[in-house]
Amino acid sequence: MDFKKIIISRTDSIGDVILTLPVAGVLKKLYPKCNIVFFGQSYTQKIINACEYIDEFIDWEALDKLGEKKLTDSIRNIKADAIIHVFPRKKIARIARKAKIPYRLGTTNRLYHWGNCNKLLRISRKQSPYHEAQLNLKLLLAFGAKELYDLKEIPTFYGLTKVPPIPEDIHCLISNDRFNLILHPKSKGSAREWGPDNFARLIDILPEDKFEIFITGTKEEGLLIRDSIINKYSHINDLTGKLALNELISFIASTDGLVAASTGPLHLAAALGKVAIGIYPPIRPMHPGRWAPLGKKANYLVLDKKCNKCRKGGRCECMESIKPEDVKQKLLNSINSNIII
Repeated sequence: MDFKKIIISRTDSIGDVILTLPVAGVLKKLYPKCNIVFFGQSYTQKIINACEYIDEFIDWEALDKLGEKKLTDSIRNIKADAIIHVFPRKKIARIARKAKIPYRLGTTNRLYHWGNCNKLLRISRKQSPYHEAQLNLKLLLAFGAKELYDLKEIPTFYGLTKVPPIPEDIHCLISNDRFNLILHPKSKGSAREWGPDNFARLIDILPEDKFEIFITGTKEEGLLIRDSIINKYSHINDLTGKLALNELISFIASTDGLVAASTGPLHLAAALGKVAIGIYPPIRPMHPGRWAPLGKKANYLVLDKKCNKCRKGGRCECMESIKPEDVKQKLLNSINSNIII
């Protein structure tokens, strides 16, 4: 089939969206003249706007407020040949069928896909040995893609080439003679965390004359780490609550590296080709085998053990026991420069 317009539906968080961008990249390689439309949440639009492989973003939150008929008509008017339900949502699957999109692809493990999709693939994410990005790309088997993409190959399909310029008031903070390192201590509850004490210790052991350090996160997260990190060091740059997503994208693109747990900014740094060091728990499905940052300079740390203590939430002893000295060494090993410490 000659696809002229394909919808990618992924209406969840930033990290998930970034790991879905290679789907657009591979589709563009398979069908160079095809238009790619992305269904997403409004706050992820800036990510999509920076991707050269996606032609149009549609805010699902805005569409979802329409009545059934207007919603169906709106989807029909897109005139898509296909929709790929990367992140399954029952309502989107049902409306895509009602809008008579010819090719509707979903996985067999969602019962509502059986009645709404006309192309089903047997893919199970929960117990899979593959990375999230590899699982996303497996959905393209029906479009002529190969069965498995190597983790080193996937970053070539991100396509984040349309990053807007960084505002001057932020750009002036970037050092010309030191390694510009972002520390992102919190995760908005989306991941297990390394802990502010560990980040503080990392700051202690990174020499000021070699590293320019920035702290990022939301305003609320900044308040949570104000005493333990921000007010403790006069030489770091506090950017918590000061960057909109488009500014964060530009800022990460202008710096050299980032250290964080499994968060959107970590995956963004990896996708932008920066040194990206992730800290992970040794628990499925949160472990790096599924969610490691993918990029030319991306790496991670995780304890080599099995542990389920924090499965239901709370602090992760395994993560917190990872030494800042080990993170520092992993960081130095990933830096392609003449930094000698």
